[in-house]
Amino acid sequence: MVRELRRVAEVVDASGDDDLIVWAAQGMKPGVRAWASGDAVAVASPAASRRDRLAVSGSAAHAIPLVRHALAESGPSFRPLGDAALVHEVVQGIDEVELIGGFSWMLTTSLTSREVVADARGVAWLGEEDEPDVTDLLKTANPDSYAMPGIPEVRRWAGIRDAGGELVAVAADAWSAPTVGLLAGVATAVSARGHGLGERVCRFVVSALLAEHGRAALMVDDWNRAAIIVYERLGFSRRGVAAAGVRVSPSGAAASPASR
Repeated sequence: MVRELRRVAEVVDASGDDDLIVWAAQGMKPGVRAWASGDAVAVASPAASRRDRLAVSGSAAHAIPLVRHALAESGPSFRPLGDAALVHEVVQGIDEVELIGGFSWMLTTSLTSREVVADARGVAWLGEEDEPDVTDLLKTANPDSYAMPGIPEVRRWAGIRDAGGELVAVAADAWSAPTVGLLAGVATAVSARGHGLGERVCRFVVSALLAEHGRAALMVDDWNRAAIIVYERLGFSRRGVAAAGVRVSPSGAAASPASR
């Protein structure tokens, strides 16, 4: 039997405090809905990291009918998201759902202690007056970034400026949930790469996320080995996840090729 979950504590209890599920719940802010059935949990989270996401956990036997129920309730724009093996089973079990792609969800509850003081040097939170510079840097250094200035859920940016005052590295606190902060929008100017600036600004933001939320997470494409190495050096561990989507009809809009 499917039951609707209306409070964060219910989502935490039903999912065993699964960090991906709890992050998707976004504190059960308006518009978020969640359901449980057997050992499965599904959370429909609109515009979570720029996508309507349907985070799901549990065994396939319970998750497949729960995803069907959740999609009927929330609508076809929501993308099933969860551990890769489970999402593959969901795709096999629901004809109208197709695989979009795989990537990594990374999590940490503590930073590595390597050069903590030195790594914070030169990093600061940026103000609204800095947002045009953030936008310009992202355009050249990370044009596919989901976090951008002006998006309400992108709470704040940290950055490093060089001796000439040019912004050369940034990272954002974005789409953070009460007990899972999210790192996003990481970018380093091409001319400034190879000096550890991206790692330094990430360490600064992750330290703040851990202090406020207790856990810090991020999403990264599996092909981006350079970024993954940095995140692992900071203390993050990888979890292979996948996203799926409802098939569109031949007359409908084409599905986005983006894996996340």
